Amino acid sequence: MGQRLIVVGGSAAGMSAAAKARRTNENLEIVVYEKSRFVSYGSCGFPYFLKGEIPRIEDLIVRTPQEFFKQGIHAKIRHQVLFIDPQERTMQVRNLETGEEFTEHWDKLILTTGGIAARPPIRGLALAGIFTLRTPEDALAVHAWLQQADVKWGVIVGGGYIGLEMAEALAARGLHVTLVEMLPQVMPGMDPEMAAHVLEELRRNQVDVRLEHPVEAFEGDGRVRAVMAGGERFPADVVILSVGVKPEVALARAAGIALGPTGAVAVDDHQRTNLPEVWAAGDVAEALHLVTGKPAYIPLGTTANKQGRVAGANAAGGDAIFPGVVGTAVVKVFDLEVAHTGLSERSARAEGYDVETVTISAPARAHYMPYHPPIHLKLVFERGSQRLLGAQMVGQEGVAKRIDVLAAALSARWTTYDLAGLDLSYAPPFAPVWDPILVAANVANR
Repeated sequence: MGQRLIVVGGSAAGMSAAAKARRTNENLEIVVYEKSRFVSYGSCGFPYFLKGEIPRIEDLIVRTPQEFFKQGIHAKIRHQVLFIDPQERTMQVRNLETGEEFTEHWDKLILTTGGIAARPPIRGLALAGIFTLRTPEDALAVHAWLQQADVKWGVIVGGGYIGLEMAEALAARGLHVTLVEMLPQVMPGMDPEMAAHVLEELRRNQVDVRLEHPVEAFEGDGRVRAVMAGGERFPADVVILSVGVKPEVALARAAGIALGPTGAVAVDDHQRTNLPEVWAAGDVAEALHLVTGKPAYIPLGTTANKQGRVAGANAAGGDAIFPGVVGTAVVKVFDLEVAHTGLSERSARAEGYDVETVTISAPARAHYMPYHPPIHLKLVFERGSQRLLGAQMVGQEGVAKRIDVLAAALSARWTTYDLAGLDLSYAPPFAPVWDPILVAANVANR
């Protein structure tokens, strides 16, 4: 038998790591420990399952433990790793079904414990009907709760990606939806004037958005009945708590694995930690931000899959590199596509850049087409050098793929002059002859 690789965590990063390790080294013994009942699932699909667009939670499962077993990967669900001893290269594991605990040996270890939903210490948080949304079990619990006939009022706490998607999901189910946000805008990663388009779309769809409304308490009689926020009382039969994600670093910290400035596990471009034969990937780990050159914590599924693939290759004897991220994200908010990449104007200034910006509106298709909705686009760039630092985009169509062009430009350290010279595709049903990206770049170059 070859060496033993143990992966702690069976979501995106963990199963990508295990699968790549198997393809890289067929002699490696690979074991994955996952404390939930599921591995290899698409958590980004949970809001669409709860909306009803996806009929079954099983549709979000990419591969089952049985399918991984056929590949020679032992994915053990309902097993929690309690402690890791890097000197002895052992770990203590608990079978959550039987309560049995045992010691397991490893030669190589990949830590993919992921992130945990933030749960601020708010009075009444333990009331039934208050949920976070990170795992399939969370999604199933929300789904079961929503089947009750008396669930008519929904409150979303937090105006980030999950909060916005869940506002749409609850509205589609016929609930009266209130979204409370402690900040003066939704989409905190965007600049205020771009987030204003999102706010308008939410209100157009009868979502009662209350900004600068920090939650003070949850009220109820065993189950939630109301949310107190900003001095007001909002009726609530169900609450979705979406106030951010923190890296799950308890195991790492106890094992002596170094954390970086973001609070997540520090890794190099091979996903190595400070301990020999220990790698980390996914929402537990930092990533290099290619714009700032600094470590960043941007927990997204795309990053988790890529980091896991790199960690798995290297743990199996390969030499793969993860170059970094620019923080590209897109979210659907009713009829809008909302996307950003790189730095916002606010974050660029905080990083010390001498910033200039341009904001334009241009049609997504040729203006003479019957339907040509506008795209609102903001470019953030460095004064003098014209180096692109970030971009934000909002529109009814054509946003998701255009933001990818700008993400590629950021990765290549392009300037607005480089952008303006792009040979982009054109046909009236898809884009105007002067694409919104080219329009924005030309305005920036003036």
